Amino acid sequence: MSARGRSFSVEEHVSVPVPHTAVVDLTTKPVPSLLRHRRLSGWMPRRSESQESSISWTLQKCARCRTRISSCPHVLRAPTVIAMVGLPARGKTYISKKLTRYLNWIGVATKVFNVGEYRRAKTTQHHSHDFFRVDNKEAKEIRHRVAMLAMEDAAKYLEEGGEVAVLDATNTTRHRRETLVDMFTVQRNFKLFFVESICEEPDIIEANILEVKVCSPDYEGMDKNTALDDFLKRIEHYKREYEPLDCEYDKDISFIQIFNQGERFIVNKLAGHLQSRVVYYLMNIHVLPRTIYLTRHGESQMNLQGRIGGDSDLSEQGERYAEELAKFVQSENIPNLKVWTSELKRTIQTARHIQAPKEHWKALNEIDAGICEGMTYEEIQDQYPQDFADRDQDKYHYRYPSGESYQDLVARLEPVILELERQENVMVICHQAVLRCLLAYFQDKNA
Repeated sequence: MSARGRSFSVEEHVSVPVPHTAVVDLTTKPVPSLLRHRRLSGWMPRRSESQESSISWTLQKCARCRTRISSCPHVLRAPTVIAMVGLPARGKTYISKKLTRYLNWIGVATKVFNVGEYRRAKTTQHHSHDFFRVDNKEAKEIRHRVAMLAMEDAAKYLEEGGEVAVLDATNTTRHRRETLVDMFTVQRNFKLFFVESICEEPDIIEANILEVKVCSPDYEGMDKNTALDDFLKRIEHYKREYEPLDCEYDKDISFIQIFNQGERFIVNKLAGHLQSRVVYYLMNIHVLPRTIYLTRHGESQMNLQGRIGGDSDLSEQGERYAEELAKFVQSENIPNLKVWTSELKRTIQTARHIQAPKEHWKALNEIDAGICEGMTYEEIQDQYPQDFADRDQDKYHYRYPSGESYQDLVARLEPVILELERQENVMVICHQAVLRCLLAYFQDKNA
């Protein structure tokens, strides 16, 4: 098989026994402990049920600086709505899903509200382009109602503790966007950020329609060419009312415009750290087909002894794995492959037989076990029984004394994820805890 379309792990393809790489489910929300769990200093509690009324909540004052809580950096960031803008088949849903995956992975509670799904749930009149005609008043009213329903659900989600709601819709008119401003910013004091995807390349648009749209529930059982023709007519109906964001007219609102899937960007009036991170992420993703291979290093000498951490050499078995891994890579004939390793010897030695450019990332180093480095789990249980119990209760948030937690590791790996999003074919050779965090991102697992 070619490199494209392969799974994320290469370990299943080699004939020798390979290092164990268990993938943990990071979606489980651990029960917080008030005693020994070591958390990042920036952690803040979620709003309580008594704060569900967003207007009264945002008017409360911070005791430290007397500003409103919704805008006070000493308390927590205000809930944010990210509203997509653009004609159909411009990649809005793709961007929404990628962005939601990223934000959830870094620990920002985020949910997508797709207006198309609301429409399909409420009406069966969605198979023909006629439903989207500007002069179809009945259908226009239905589309307005389902859009409002999605907006109301997004507001409820944020009022009940969510941090970011992504509104996946066209939002192509100024009137609709003014409705969003009124509902979220004026009435609730949420932050609102628009993401507009603009594409006028016919080949890209048609490829997107054929790859995604003709297979959607709107065209179930329909011939591909007929579906393509109908969807192109739907786009023309939207074009009649389309009013793109404008740097002069919309100078007071926060937005980013993405042209031709990342060829060019316009950013206007960013409001806060979260929006800056969103923009940086969006400026790094691309849609070119590629393959990312993830593998753990070969067995090390300390693995044989059951000790964690350290910087030992490969064992004899680990050396055989490195040789087999190189044979696998050669047999795949992967174009423009890059190999990334950590700065630790066991990953560098695992990669040394592979004929490809190599980069060594400190960010890919194994989780720092602090004072427990080089110990076995039995020794940790004997010498630090409370720490052993704490880690067993909450592995994600637990921080080794003078070391790291999985939460710290996710923060350390964020630049790696952003750089991976920019790359083509990459093989990452790293460590068990690092692999768990990377797989959590690619498999859409929350922090």
